Amino acid sequence: MVHYGSPGRSRYPCAVIDSTHWLLTLACDDRPGIVHAVTGAIAQAYGNITELQQFSSPESDRFFMRVQVQSGFDRSVFEHAITPIANSLGAEWVLDYVGRPRRTLILASRMGHCLNDLLFRARSGYLQIEIPLILSNHPDLRDLANFYGVPFEEHVVLPDTKAAFEARILEAVEQHDIELVVLARYMQILSPELCGRLAGRAINIHHSFLPGFKGANPYRQAHSRGVKLIGATAHFVTADLDEGPIIEQNVRRVDHSIGVPELVAIGQEQEARTLTDAVKLFAEHRIMADGQRTVIFR
Repeated sequence: MVHYGSPGRSRYPCAVIDSTHWLLTLACDDRPGIVHAVTGAIAQAYGNITELQQFSSPESDRFFMRVQVQSGFDRSVFEHAITPIANSLGAEWVLDYVGRPRRTLILASRMGHCLNDLLFRARSGYLQIEIPLILSNHPDLRDLANFYGVPFEEHVVLPDTKAAFEARILEAVEQHDIELVVLARYMQILSPELCGRLAGRAINIHHSFLPGFKGANPYRQAHSRGVKLIGATAHFVTADLDEGPIIEQNVRRVDHSIGVPELVAIGQEQEARTLTDAVKLFAEHRIMADGQRTVIFR
C-alpha cells in the first residue's frame, strides 16, 4: 500500500485540496466480490462514494478500481477499514487526497511549446502538479522558466557528461521528493539504468502517432509517406526507445498540400495537448499499468 502525507499548501493558489476527500486506487487478480468488499469497507468507514470506476482485463485477468470518497473521519479510520480487504485480495493500493498537487520534475531542451503549456496549466490550476525544478541541456528556455518563477538548471550533455547529468536528475528526484518526471521534448535518450530507476513515473512525448514513425524526424518520415493523419503520443519511458506503455494520443487530419514545416507547426499543437492530458491523468491517479498496456479512468 502507498499513501501520501498531509495535503499541505500548494505553491499554486488555484489548487484546491480537500482533506476530507480521499482517492483510492486498487489493482489485484480478478475474482467475484471485489467491488462488494471494497465498497462495504468504505461504508464501514462512513465514506460517501463520489466517483467510482472499475475494469476487469480479460487479457491479464486483473481487476482495476479507482474510487473517490468523501469522509470526515481521520485517515487511520479509512486505512483500518481498507487494509484487511486489500490484504485478503493481495491488492496493490494507493490512498491519497483528491486534488493534492504531485511533485513533478521537467526535463526540456530547446522547444518550449510543451513546457509552456505545462507551466501555464499548472499555474491556472488545471494541472494538479507542483514543479520545483526544470533541468535542461540547453539555456534556451531559461526566460520561460523565469517568467513562471520556476528554478531552471542548464547542464551541457555530451557523451562524457551524460552520466553526470543523469546523476543530477536522480539527485533532484530525491531532493524534491519527485513523483513524476516529464520529458517535455527533451531531446536526449535516457540510459537503460535511469529508465529502470524511473519506471512507471516518467512520461515522454513523441511527435508521432505511435507505433508509427519512431525515432528521429517523424514529421519528415510522415511527409515522405504522404500520411493523412499526424499525431502525438504520450507514453511511459522505458529502455526501449518509444516503446513504453501508451497513455494518451491525439491526431489531426492533413493532406498532400501541407509541407514539413506546416506539419511541424500543426503537430506541435497536438504534442502540447497530448502531454498535458497525460500529465493530468497521472496527477489524478487515473493511469494504472496492465502489462504493456495502460488502463485509463477518465
